[in-house]
Amino acid sequence: MRRDREQDRRIAIDRHLGGESPIAIWTSLVYSKQWFYKWLRRYREGRADWFQNRSCRPQRQPRRTDNQVEQTVLAVRERLLVEGAFFGAQAIRWELEDLGVAVPPSIRTIGRILARNDQVVRRQRRYEPKGKKYPALTAGFAGDVHQSDFVGPCYLQGSVRFYSLNSVDLATRRCAVEPMTGKGAQASINGFWASWKRLGIPRHQQVDNESVFLGSPRHPRGMGSLIRLCLLHGIEVWFIPPAEPWRNSVVEKFNDHWRYKFLRRVLMDSVSRLHKESLHFEDRHNRTYRYSALGGKTPLATLGRHRRLRFPSREEPPVHPLPKPEKGRYHLIRFVRSDGFLDLFGEKFLVPPTAIYEYLRATIDVGSQRLNLFLGSTKIEERPYRLR
Repeated sequence: MRRDREQDRRIAIDRHLGGESPIAIWTSLVYSKQWFYKWLRRYREGRADWFQNRSCRPQRQPRRTDNQVEQTVLAVRERLLVEGAFFGAQAIRWELEDLGVAVPPSIRTIGRILARNDQVVRRQRRYEPKGKKYPALTAGFAGDVHQSDFVGPCYLQGSVRFYSLNSVDLATRRCAVEPMTGKGAQASINGFWASWKRLGIPRHQQVDNESVFLGSPRHPRGMGSLIRLCLLHGIEVWFIPPAEPWRNSVVEKFNDHWRYKFLRRVLMDSVSRLHKESLHFEDRHNRTYRYSALGGKTPLATLGRHRRLRFPSREEPPVHPLPKPEKGRYHLIRFVRSDGFLDLFGEKFLVPPTAIYEYLRATIDVGSQRLNLFLGSTKIEERPYRLR
């Protein structure tokens, strides 16, 4: 029969108060000496519930974060949420550093604070596309794919206009931030060259359809400065579909981070200060920003497991106009609509009916002067394409 332990404790103390010796009490009840004196001590504390069990949880937690720091973390999180900015543990850590907190809690500590206060927004399931299959690039190693994008125009104090060429390595999430006061042909060459000197030369360079990337719309087969720069250095250029910026999702998300943590927060009153602060932001991101896609590691922490990078062979960038490449390939991803025409830099080509309402990859082979059309991995057409 199961014994009532609380009843045994009350009986033991009642017998003791009646004058019975302690040894006789604990012996007859089949308990130890330590047991008797423990409950006698509890009785003498004067609490009405002295005979009940108490939690074994420590009364003090010396390693728990100070309450003031915890409230600061929660306040920062709330403000970031209201402002529509990133509000995860990583973003909160950066914000605390910017606020001048001497020793901000670690990202893991911030995560525990958020979880303890039920302020964690669970990530939704990975997006599964339900539309047409898109021929997206994948990157297994550093230098496989760079996504690049111009942000701007932006303005310094004194109405000085500038643009920022932001690039992200897909495999490591390392970034390069290159500010410039214009985005013409030579400025673009300078920007990519400077970025490659820090990130390395990629095998594939993915961009959108800005005119500075495409070249002159009057000469769609003339190969713009970016195409020429890339092909001359063994890089294949990929143009995403027009009006579909989410195909450059990694650099687009980075742009949001750059706008909030750099453009809106850093005081820049001169071009020299702009360049200095841009490099500081780039270095800080690559050293300290942690990505879930990298298993919680920083971009620089993942670099060691990748193969060796290739860098520009000289310090100064090439000078525009660049010579016409004699080999290499560049690609355009385009969605074919009901009219059955493929638009390549303004030129239109009728494609087979199987390509209607599908994403096509148009690959221009400079060496053979041929245009190859791919639906998925299947080549569906090949035709001459004379470059000028």
